[in-house]
Amino acid sequence: VQLQASGGGLVQAGGSLRLSCAASGRTFSTAAMGWFRQAPGKEREFVAAINWSGGSTDYADSVKGRFTISRDNAKNTVYLQMNSLKPDDTAVYYCAGGSLAGRISRIQARYNYWGQGTEVTVSS
Repeated sequence: VQLQASGGGLVQAGGSLRLSCAASGRTFSTAAMGWFRQAPGKEREFVAAINWSGGSTDYADSVKGRFTISRDNAKNTVYLQMNSLKPDDTAVYYCAGGSLAGRISRIQARYNYWGQGTEVTVSS
C-alpha cells in the first residue's frame, strides 16, 4: 500500500484545514489508519486513528474536540479535519496504515506503511 498525504499549508490561528491521505492497494478498506505529526525539534507523536470501518476513533488529548478523523473506503482516502488551529499544531503531518487486526493504536511501530508527510504551519 502506498499513501499520499495532501492538504497542508499556512493558516492563521483559529482557522481550519482538511488533510487527505489517498491510498493505493486493495487492503485499504481493512486497514486501520492513523495521523501522526512531527514538530520542529520534537519527536513524532500520535494525533488520531480510525479503524477499518470508521466505527472506532481515538485522539490525542491535545487535539480532542478540535480535530476529526474520518475515512471513505470507496475512495481509499482518510481525512483529518482540523479546526480551531493553534500555533502548537505546526508540524509535518503523516498518515499511516496497518492491519492491526481490526483495532487502532497510538503506537507508531504498529503501522506498516507511511505517507510522505504534509506540512502545516499555523501563524499567531
